[in-house]
Amino acid sequence: MTRPLYDTIGEGYANLRRPDPRIAAAIATALGDAKTVINIGAGAGSYEPACRTLLAAEPSERMVAQRPKGAAPCVRAVAEHLPIKTAAADAAMASLTIHHWPDWRAGLGEMRRIARRRVVLFTFDAEAKAFWLQDYVPAIAERDLTSMPKLAELAATLGPCEITPVPVPHDCTDGFLGAYWRRPEAYLDANLRRSISSFSLVDATAGLEALARDLASGAWAAKHGHLLTRDALDLGYRLLKWDFA
Repeated sequence: MTRPLYDTIGEGYANLRRPDPRIAAAIATALGDAKTVINIGAGAGSYEPACRTLLAAEPSERMVAQRPKGAAPCVRAVAEHLPIKTAAADAAMASLTIHHWPDWRAGLGEMRRIARRRVVLFTFDAEAKAFWLQDYVPAIAERDLTSMPKLAELAATLGPCEITPVPVPHDCTDGFLGAYWRRPEAYLDANLRRSISSFSLVDATAGLEALARDLASGAWAAKHGHLLTRDALDLGYRLLKWDFA
């Protein structure tokens, strides 16, 4: 097994990527009445639903070690090859992980194989209108266009699905890429950036220096200050749900 990315960048991940309750509620709604759930690419356990029988699968030893006491049992495995029997659970879920799968089609196929009734995927639409961070670090958006499966491709792989926008709250507690859209200074914090895989995959130095200058001069506020009155923003995060007979 190739060393997982998060064995390198995952230190302190559990503290920086705390599940946001509003996003958690959306995922719980999508899971519906599923009583048994398997979480693929489970990381440190974000968004694993309480009060349901659950199993997790995660390839990174460092991430597994950060799972909280009492979390669901976790097997070390990649999404493309799950050591889980067919139709093992009511539902399979995955949250902000599919872009790390070398063969996402195979991973989705495995999710479908182990789920009797439902597959739920929290992901990002790279074709959605980008937010202001792209102005500073365009390489992130460029990379997303090649690494993020298109929504149409996802639907073509497992069939028609329900797609629900997931707006990002201004005080989002889950420190993924878009979490700090109303807190721009957060992107200058190297510690916070450690929990965002995109920053480990591109050279953002020049862009972050430009952001620091614009925050200091007021140029950022002049252009984007209108966002400071928004409670939530649609940045392209999407919840996909497939139901099967």
